[in-house]
Order: sequence, then C-alpha cells, then structure tokens
Amino acid sequence: MSADVNDWKELYSKEPETEEEFVIPEGPLLFYNELVIDHFTHPRNVGELEDADGYALIGDPSCGDQMKLWIKVREGEIADIKFKSFGCPGAIATSSMCTVMAAGKTVAEAKLLTDDDVIAALEGIPEHKQHCSLLGVNALQEAIRDFERKQGGEESPAAP
Repeated sequence: MSADVNDWKELYSKEPETEEEFVIPEGPLLFYNELVIDHFTHPRNVGELEDADGYALIGDPSCGDQMKLWIKVREGEIADIKFKSFGCPGAIATSSMCTVMAAGKTVAEAKLLTDDDVIAALEGIPEHKQHCSLLGVNALQEAIRDFERKQGGEESPAAP
C-alpha cells in the first residue's frame, strides 16, 4: 500500500479557512451531504392516506429497509402521496425526495421517475448507499401499478 492511503483523514482533521477553499475531493462520495441529511431528519410527506388510490409495500431483504407508500390520484395527477419507511438515512432521504418529485406529476410522468433522478435531486449519495434510492422509486412504481389495477377492475393487494 502507498503512503497516501490515509490522506483522506487530513480532509476531516482540519477546518477550511474559508468556505470557498473547501473542495470535495474527486472519487466516490463517502458521506451524506446537507440535503440528504435534511431529508433524513425532516422527511417530507410522512404518514398514511386513507382511501388511497394506490398502495405499495416494498422491502429490501439485503439491508432490512422497508417502505409503505400511498398515492391519491385526481384527474390523472398524483394529488397526494405519503410514505412510512423503516431504514437507514439513505433510504429515508431518498424516499422523501421521491415523494417530493412525484407529487403533482401526472401518473405518466411519475412512471418515468428513476433512482438516478432521485440521486441527482439529492446532489448525490454515497456509492455504497445508492441501492437505497431504489426503495422509494420501486414503491412509487408499485403504487402506480396498484392504482392502474384498480382502474382496470383487477384485485389489488390490501393496504393495512
């Protein structure tokens, strides 16, 4: 190993003289940024919706994260969206941002939302946490499918 393996520690051991001097090093993102922390500590659209038009329960067995998501659709738009999540800061923050991005969109527009869109909106998340961004997007897509099943008269999974 080279002598440079601990150089990253220097970035965290000293305070920058001015805010403009601090430059995020190139390479993988190793920490949560302020926007991600804000969505984790103050998640948007938390709760449940009674009489939801679409519902999903999604889980990631590899890390234990789980999310419930409800949508109400009015005139083809997502009029309201709520979620409850059990998971790490990355899962909660990306789920929160996903709901913010989907609210007010048409169902067709919301179906196009990707985990990359959510990561970009959060200005990045640590690489080893990017799988967390799938939780919210997958729950949104499943809730939309549930809504569409109900519109077609098909049986859908019961929401608790």
